[in-house]
Amino acid sequence: MNFTSGQFWTSPITYAVFLPLVGVLVMLLVPRAQEDLHKGLALVTSLLAVAMGVYIHTQFDYSNAKSLQGVVDTEWIEFIHSRWIVGLDGIALPMFYLTLLVVPLCIIYSWNHIPHPGNAKAFMILLLVLETGMLGSFVAQDLILFFVFFEVVLLPMYFMIGVWGGENRQYASIKFFLYTLFGSALMIISFLALYFLTKDADGNLISSFDMRLLSANGRHIAEGTQVLIFGGLFVGFGIKVPIFPFHTWLPDAHTQAPTVGSVILAAVLLKLGTYGFIRIALPILPDAARAWSPVIGLVAAIGIIYGALCCLAQTDMKRLIAFSSVAHMGYVMLGIATLTDFGINAAIFGMVAHGFITGMLFFVAGSAKERYHTLEIKRLGGLLISAPRMGWILGFTSMASLGLPGLAGFWGEFPAILSAYSPASPDRATLFFGWSQVAVFRGFMVVAAIGTVFAAGYLLWLYQRVAFGTPSEEFADDPHIHDVNGFEWAAWLPLLVGIVVLGVYPNLIFHITSPAVSQALAAFGK
Repeated sequence: MNFTSGQFWTSPITYAVFLPLVGVLVMLLVPRAQEDLHKGLALVTSLLAVAMGVYIHTQFDYSNAKSLQGVVDTEWIEFIHSRWIVGLDGIALPMFYLTLLVVPLCIIYSWNHIPHPGNAKAFMILLLVLETGMLGSFVAQDLILFFVFFEVVLLPMYFMIGVWGGENRQYASIKFFLYTLFGSALMIISFLALYFLTKDADGNLISSFDMRLLSANGRHIAEGTQVLIFGGLFVGFGIKVPIFPFHTWLPDAHTQAPTVGSVILAAVLLKLGTYGFIRIALPILPDAARAWSPVIGLVAAIGIIYGALCCLAQTDMKRLIAFSSVAHMGYVMLGIATLTDFGINAAIFGMVAHGFITGMLFFVAGSAKERYHTLEIKRLGGLLISAPRMGWILGFTSMASLGLPGLAGFWGEFPAILSAYSPASPDRATLFFGWSQVAVFRGFMVVAAIGTVFAAGYLLWLYQRVAFGTPSEEFADDPHIHDVNGFEWAAWLPLLVGIVVLGVYPNLIFHITSPAVSQALAAFGK
């Protein structure tokens, strides 16, 4: 197999994306009662996808990460001029690897943690379908292909929340579905507008959904039209992130979802929105991105503070972690809003770091719920006595989440804050009673820095209430409360190691993303 280019049936990207569906087809032939076999098939399938990812890693030319590699460009739906175009560059690769890592860890964790035993077949099938949708979204280079994969993840997550979720699972699943569907409607309208309005330098319509062509020619669209199209993408991707004020579906979905549903939602699915901004909205509509950047920065700054304040008001551990995602994704969006190499590199690193850290927090919360049968913070306590290893893991992950230097969370937040000091287009029209764009973004920088103090407050408060002290009388002698077991260690250890490795050597990510980000920002004259 040649990774530099290839055909659909010989491409390692094709195998990585569709191997999970092959596993699904095999599982459909296996009787539902053979639960261990279904779990084994799901794990083997996901590990085969990992193996293909390792092969891609060995073939990828990291010295040329700015260019798309492994490109497959073939006919798909010629009637609407949509082609099957996939490829990987330094922007997509970290998210591609993150997805390949998280899914098998979720399958391992689920071995003894499926909420309703007897439904392992359906649960594992949904996980594998989710994996195909997520991987496909990160490799797609055609807008319609991206939209198809983007929507593939919607139904599996809807059923995962609605069937295996908590008491209010039906409300949460419907809310998740409707919010995302509304955003998708605006997104597809924007894609169609790009198809019908994008012209080349000679004024000829290109009539294509090819992201490469659109990125090269989108700047020829009139700025006013760009601003309107960008608005549709802003809402469509913003709901998926989610950014303030489109965030209200997230706490309900996280709180009601089963543990691995929350992990996948936090680790990967939220990143489809921020990835969409970086891959599609910014390079295709550069003039609109400049016009919208202060708005993006504003909602990011509001989200950072609002999410932190909501965390301080929560009484449920899982809901607190969910609101922390609103705050942390605010840092990602702030980096994107700067339209600078530094800011967008920080945003991509923040996406990966958030996937490791918040995914780990949801894993711990799920295990605590299994043992205590509640996540009400005031009823928990003494975790360092009842389950000391889990208590230390919670403390370690909390420190990473608040941005402690030396751990991955620091490199997702600090560079994003710093990037706001010098945003792109500093001489653009004045804003907010005559303040320059530089002054406005430096105001956002101060707000974001204050947000880190709030983050320390709510995470340390959570840890103090859950881990310190002595167990309450309710749980003091409960035999079901035990420390970390083998399946949990197997699922958690790669994430814990990753948090340390990326914290100590962040260049593992920055070395890959930096050339590709510079290439993506070429439309801005950088």
